[in-house]
Amino acid sequence: MRGWPVGLALWLLFVAALEAAGAVAVWRFFVGTEHGQLLDYVAITGNSIGRSRVETLVHNTLNGISIVSLTAATIAIGFIALARRRVALAVGAVLLIGGANVTTQVLKALIYRPELGVDPERAAAGNSLPSGHTTIAASVAVALVLVLPAKARGPAAFLGTVFAALAGVATLSAGWHRPSDAVAALLIVGAWAAVASLFIVIAQRRHGGVSYGAPSTYTTVFLTLVSLVLLAGAALCMHLTDDVITRSVDDLSRRRLFVAYAGGALGIAGITALVVAAVLLTVHRVVPRLVPPADPEPDEDDEPTTQAILPA
Repeated sequence: MRGWPVGLALWLLFVAALEAAGAVAVWRFFVGTEHGQLLDYVAITGNSIGRSRVETLVHNTLNGISIVSLTAATIAIGFIALARRRVALAVGAVLLIGGANVTTQVLKALIYRPELGVDPERAAAGNSLPSGHTTIAASVAVALVLVLPAKARGPAAFLGTVFAALAGVATLSAGWHRPSDAVAALLIVGAWAAVASLFIVIAQRRHGGVSYGAPSTYTTVFLTLVSLVLLAGAALCMHLTDDVITRSVDDLSRRRLFVAYAGGALGIAGITALVVAAVLLTVHRVVPRLVPPADPEPDEDDEPTTQAILPA
């Protein structure tokens, strides 16, 4: 029987709690305070600058994200895991996608957005946090990283980061969501990814010796560094926006509005890269290779087995 990977389990619990706490913090500041609402308002107002140049890309991206596409992607991801004879992995991936998207829709319905006079034109729309489109894109991207074979994880993580970040920024560019809506959605996906990973680890522990494959170190480091650079840029833009936050948006220059919008976009992209990097950091241990029970001490030159890891 596979022993309890206590360190891995504790790490996954820590990541889940940290990202859930981050989502709560985003909600409390950007929805519950005038200061946070103002930062979001200036950022979404700046989306009009240069919109015509990216309008086609934005609409194509958003139009491709729907309940139908989510269902198709979930079936495809489950099929990949089952084709690899990994039932626990298939269940975990579906748990990630379903849990994240249900959580987003429940929170969107339950969260109350106080009317503080910041954005009267959108007051009638009520709460928009978290972003459903961003949740769909990010949950599918992360689940795909989990179910793909080790050699494909790095490229899939990079492409998934680009896709999820593009979806989040597209909701801002289209005026559908504020930056905080997308950031909260990404953190919810990250928390559910950790929960799903913990489920997979627990479901697989009854199986004999496992061999941990090589981690995707280069991609993980690259995404982490990219996220830090993007988040630093977002922090700088927020600081510059904070200096003029008390002024009416009608009095702000195009440059100031663009800086606010860019800060929101950089924040969304930075959090996306960080969430995917956190998943990629441990996925080689969450979904290990199995050492055949009949040969508990295989030769080092043996090829990796394709035998299944199934839940008890």
